[in-house]
Amino acid sequence: MRTVEARSLFPHIKTGQIYFNHAALGPWSALVLNRIDEYSKQRSGEAIENYKSFLSWSSSAKNKLCKLIGASPDRIAWIDNVSNGLNILAQGLKWKQGDRIVINDIEFPSNVYPFLNLREYGVEVDIIKSVNGIVDYEEIEKVITPKTRLVSISAVQFLSGYRAELYSIGELCKKNNIIFCVDAIQATGVVQIDVVKSKIDFLCGGTQKWLMATEGLSYLYITEELQYRIIQKHVGWASVENAWNLLQYDLTLKNSAERFQTGTVNALGVAMLDASLDIFDKFRFENFSPGGIVDCEARIKENTNYFISKLLEIGIDPLLKSVDEKNKAGIVTFKHEKAKEIFACLESKKIYGAVREGMIRFSPHFYNTIEEIDRVIEELKNMLMR
Repeated sequence: MRTVEARSLFPHIKTGQIYFNHAALGPWSALVLNRIDEYSKQRSGEAIENYKSFLSWSSSAKNKLCKLIGASPDRIAWIDNVSNGLNILAQGLKWKQGDRIVINDIEFPSNVYPFLNLREYGVEVDIIKSVNGIVDYEEIEKVITPKTRLVSISAVQFLSGYRAELYSIGELCKKNNIIFCVDAIQATGVVQIDVVKSKIDFLCGGTQKWLMATEGLSYLYITEELQYRIIQKHVGWASVENAWNLLQYDLTLKNSAERFQTGTVNALGVAMLDASLDIFDKFRFENFSPGGIVDCEARIKENTNYFISKLLEIGIDPLLKSVDEKNKAGIVTFKHEKAKEIFACLESKKIYGAVREGMIRFSPHFYNTIEEIDRVIEELKNMLMR
C-alpha cells in the first residue's frame, strides 16, 4: 500500500483538511467506517447477538496489537481508559510506609494522579524535573533509592514528543528490582515497542489517537509475574476461569491478563480497532522496504525531521531540535507567545494541530506528506511576517 493508496483511505483528506493532531484524536479511515457498517448491519438484524464476531475481532486485534508492542496475546486485556488501567496497578500492589515511586513533571495527568493518590498509604512520589521537554535517563537514575518500588514514564511525552530510552530504564529497574510501568498512548503505532527486551512490567495505551480507532477502548499489558502480585480489587463475571458456568460462583481468576476484563467490553471499539490495525500491517512506503510498523515508524520520523528543519528555517525553535534521533517520535512542539492566535488562524485554514500549555503541537502520521508540512510552514511564515 503506497502513500497515495493510504491517503485514499482517509475521507477527511478529500475535504482539504491538513490534519496534524493525531496525538489528540486520530481520524477514522475507510477501513474503520466499513467495519462500523458491518457491525451495524449485524446488530440491526443480520446477527443481533454477534458475540462470535466480537470474539473473532478481539482475538485478531490482540494479535495485531502484539506486533506493535512485542507482547503475546494472553498478556493483553481490554480496558476503558489509561487512567483506570494505571489504577489497576497502583491500587493492586501492597504498599508500605516510605515506599517511593518515580515520575516526572511533564507526564499527562493519567500517569500522575493514580500514583499521587497513594500518598494516603505513606507512599512518597519523586517528581523529577525535565529540561526543555526532555526526561533524562540520568535524572531518573539519580533519584533511585532502596525504597523505590516503581518507575512510571510515557514512552513518548505528550507535550514535547520526547521518546524515552525504555531499554536503559528497563535495565535500571530490573537491576534494582523496581516495577517498570509505561504509558504508551503516544507511542504505539508510532514507534516499535518491545516490552520483553525493554523489561516493561506494565504498559497501558489508548486506541483513539495514533491507532485511529475510538475513545472508550484502551488496553493493558502485564507480565505474568506481576499479574500474580496484583491484589485485584475489582472482579466480575468475565474475570473468572469458568465464566460461562454462570451459576457456579467459582472465584478462580483466569490465568491470562483477561482476568482484568471484568465484564462486557467496548465491543464496537474492539471491532473498529481490529480494522484500523490493518493499516499498520499493510502499509508500504516507496522509500522503505520492510512494511508494517517498521515502515510507518520510518515515515513518521521522516515527517518529524522535515518539520523540525523547516521550522528552524523560518526562525522557530522546536523543543526537540537538538535531540538524538533515537529520542524522536511523531510530535513536534514549539513555544510561542501567540500560540492561541496561531492555532486559531491555522484552524480557519483547515490546518489542525493543538495548543497545549502555551505551545503549538503538531503530530503528523505516516500518511501525511511533505507537501502538507510545506503548506503549514508557509502559513506560519506569513503570520510571523505580519
